[in-house]
Amino acid sequence: MSVIEQMLWVEKYRPQTIDECILPEATKNMFKEFVARGELQNALFCGSAGVGKTTVARALCNEIGADILFINCSEDSGIDTLRSKIRNFASTVSLTNSKKVVILDEFDYANQNSLQPALRAAIEEFANNCRFILTCNFKNRIIEPIHSRCAVVEFKIDNKDKLKIATQFFRRITHILKTEGIEFEPHVVAEIVNKHFPDFRRVLNELQRYSVSGKIDAGILVNLGDESFKTLVKHLKSKNFTEVRKWVGQNSDIETSALFRQLYDKATDVLEPSSIPQLVLLLADYQHRAAFVADSEINIMACMVELMSSCKFKE
Repeated sequence: MSVIEQMLWVEKYRPQTIDECILPEATKNMFKEFVARGELQNALFCGSAGVGKTTVARALCNEIGADILFINCSEDSGIDTLRSKIRNFASTVSLTNSKKVVILDEFDYANQNSLQPALRAAIEEFANNCRFILTCNFKNRIIEPIHSRCAVVEFKIDNKDKLKIATQFFRRITHILKTEGIEFEPHVVAEIVNKHFPDFRRVLNELQRYSVSGKIDAGILVNLGDESFKTLVKHLKSKNFTEVRKWVGQNSDIETSALFRQLYDKATDVLEPSSIPQLVLLLADYQHRAAFVADSEINIMACMVELMSSCKFKE
């Protein structure tokens, strides 16, 4: 394990087996069956950020003893990736007679005009020697011929499973905090899990950030309270760009999706009925952009500017 992996909790405590992964029971049993057979299918893992897609892919390969080629397509998404790295790896026989698996992480970033079309042929060409596991947040950005060549697995948590999964993750988190020697208030940890669920990676990263002081207590919680929200609406209504920008900067710790959700939920209270459809379109557009932007504060501010200019607030 590298120095970075030893420092980052998301790597240090990454599950190494399917049994260690926190998943709905039916999904976990399906992956355990793959392990029991010792054979993988070409697969496309879909789901929101931080739900465990990459972790499961690695755990499957670990348990069947596969040789892995791991490529992050958000950094390496062109056709040269297939022509050099993938082809060289997939076309050779493992020296240890192990199965070979190419993990293409964040494959929704792969070029739809070059790498994606070329991969569909590679999946068939190397079928006797290599398997492919693709992960993505947005499956609609992956061409249909790839879908048809893979077993598509949705990493989603049904309402009936949410409490059970959240409870399992809370127990895992408290174990990590105790192992790291961090004092914590259970209700505060539960609040953070609830705030970011089901993004397990985000929860771990946030708790590690808060744990620098050696203690996690109620002082770390940053919430979007009603009074703060009313202040934002006041500035939006008056089209006060300077104050809106100041509010966004002062509340940069707020999760973009939480802010957009609150605007959506309060729309009927603060907007004229004719402006609500426009708000919905704006929020959907900027929430999608939030997954790709480098600076979320600028993205939020851009959304607020459009909201001020195109929506009419109640008097």
